[in-house]
Amino acid sequence: MFVYSVRATTIKFFGVVCVALATLITVIAFVPDYVAGTGDVQVGAESGDETVQVISYEKVKTAEDAAKFLSQFGWEVNLSDVEEVDVTLPSSFDKILTAYNELQMRQGLNLSKYKNKAVVRYTFNVTNYPGVDGPVLANVLVYRNRVIGGDICSADITGFVTGFDGKQ
Repeated sequence: MFVYSVRATTIKFFGVVCVALATLITVIAFVPDYVAGTGDVQVGAESGDETVQVISYEKVKTAEDAAKFLSQFGWEVNLSDVEEVDVTLPSSFDKILTAYNELQMRQGLNLSKYKNKAVVRYTFNVTNYPGVDGPVLANVLVYRNRVIGGDICSADITGFVTGFDGKQ
């Protein structure tokens, strides 16, 4: 005759492992878009609008890729004088960066997730911005081959700053 005894701590251990496993499976099953999103955003999907444009924020590895990203919004840029700079976002935002992040959030991006991270900033001269005499610049912020922020701005002292769509 064999006698097998099970202690209460063994039952608790296996219970905790089962609950943790069930939680992990639930998270994987119900939150796949946040973990492995495509990075694509649909633009122009208003009611009655037949055309839907998909903007891709992924696979930006070079200045040429950043220029292609801007072309999705209709911007033509000069690749011969592109500026590529490594910058580190600060760990806390002052009033200016907070206002700039609000602009990013209006276009579906958020820089606060990238505080204290090293990013690449590409700056281009926009050649087809309508109605502006002075130089217009396009800034694209990239982290790990993904666009995380940027703007279209005038280099004039009384200029403007807009999102990638150019709407002020």
